[in-house]
Amino acid sequence: MLEFDEQLSRLQKPDREEMTDEEYAVFNKNVEVMEKNWGFINNLFKILPLNAKEYIGFLNFKNSLYNDTCYLTDAQKEMIGVVVSSYNCCCYCLTTHGDNLRGMWKNARLVDKISYNYRSAKDELSKEDYALCEYAWYVTAHPRDIDQEQVNKLREAGFDDHQILEAAFVAGFFNYTNRWVSTIAPVPNPGHYSHNRNFED
Repeated sequence: MLEFDEQLSRLQKPDREEMTDEEYAVFNKNVEVMEKNWGFINNLFKILPLNAKEYIGFLNFKNSLYNDTCYLTDAQKEMIGVVVSSYNCCCYCLTTHGDNLRGMWKNARLVDKISYNYRSAKDELSKEDYALCEYAWYVTAHPRDIDQEQVNKLREAGFDDHQILEAAFVAGFFNYTNRWVSTIAPVPNPGHYSHNRNFED
């Protein structure tokens, strides 16, 4: 079991006594998955149990976008997350989702380029992936100007309406998380900076 003994954000530390046994079981299960996949626990998930019901609601929402019945690939969704987080200057989300995308693509250089300026990577991305980047940037930078054109451009790139709706959900999800993550300012795990960087050419 993990003790809540670290100060990792601008907020107070979670209190185990404020969590039900069922909520704490969800926390521990999530911890086990991260330890298995990464070898460490993402610091954000040590912070969010401060409001345990909302923490579980967030996990359920995230899981609805990342599962075997989805329409975009997980790499495409992480790519959207990197583009959105770059525009929003969300250091924590860039750090963690950049790590995820490096692991999926096995191409740290390309992920770095996208995190700096996705347009610098246009010649290295597929038509479909570049269209998703353009969409993610536009709806993040110009939410008041979204219109039919954004849907048309995704259709022209070959996406069907299921995929377009999912792209909208994912871009909205990362804009949502960027705002509250920046507010609480979690400390990024040192491991995320070096993880998934060394691959054979």
